Amino acid sequence: MASMFEVLAEPRRREILDLLRTSERPVGDLVERLALTQPAVSKHLKVLREAGLVEVRQDAQRRWYRLRAAPLVEIDEWLAPYRRLWNDSLDALEHHLDTIPDDPEES
Repeated sequence: MASMFEVLAEPRRREILDLLRTSERPVGDLVERLALTQPAVSKHLKVLREAGLVEVRQDAQRRWYRLRAAPLVEIDEWLAPYRRLWNDSLDALEHHLDTIPDDPEES
């Protein structure tokens, strides 16, 4: 099975997740919004389903997909040290900018 990073590396899969973030949607709606063929959307949904990022609910002839955010915790935990690094760097930049005089005549 592909790693979570491999699954999320595909831009169309991220678009699908973005659409599902707001509400559950049928395949037809995803096809229309993404301007992809139904088989292409279904292939992406299969990969997302196997990774545990989406789940499907059958309603008569329609399949409704919804986001499962829990697996994204793995990504969030991996990104945490990098987020801290960026925050530290931005804090240092802010501190440096605060030490620069506003009036060029003052320097």
